[in-house]
Amino acid sequence: MNLNTTENPFLTHRFEQALIYASRLHRKQIRKGSNVPYISHLLSVAALVLEDGGDEDETIAALLHDAVEDQGGKATREVIFDMFGAKVAEIVDGCSDADTIPKSPWQERKQQYIDNLRGASASIRRVSLADKLHNARSILRDLSQNGASTWEKFKGGKEGTLWYYQTVLKLFLETDGDSWMVQELNRIVEQLSVNNK
Repeated sequence: MNLNTTENPFLTHRFEQALIYASRLHRKQIRKGSNVPYISHLLSVAALVLEDGGDEDETIAALLHDAVEDQGGKATREVIFDMFGAKVAEIVDGCSDADTIPKSPWQERKQQYIDNLRGASASIRRVSLADKLHNARSILRDLSQNGASTWEKFKGGKEGTLWYYQTVLKLFLETDGDSWMVQELNRIVEQLSVNNK
């Protein structure tokens, strides 16, 4: 058996640092309404970014996209900037809908996020799209396993959550419609909408 031991020139020690940092930041966090460690979501989003051709900065930002929002606000953002640079911090900023506690009301935050995403860079949109795709997949899976009670774990409830994913999808169809991730998100949001009837 011949194992390829050549180092990947694409992912450097910075990726390893981000993986460790993300794991430490989110070590006590679980996915909403489950016992699944939160790191599973971050790894899935990073995998989608890599599969879509994202670069190392985008992949690092994918691992850290919820760090500011969920694990320390502006202080965490400063650490990310110092450790990984301006581009990663900018992508994380673009994927965060809050950096203070308490957060502003749900509908207001989500609308502001959508408005900001409209003019965001391709890198921010790629990481955001990977995040939304993984979350939508998780919702669809949970609906098949747990039924309508799945909606109860979301602040927007069923109607608000569907509105959010349908609105984000519409934006991505306008900006990145030829992306396989957009097409996959479209398929899943259609299934979520059908399950709502």
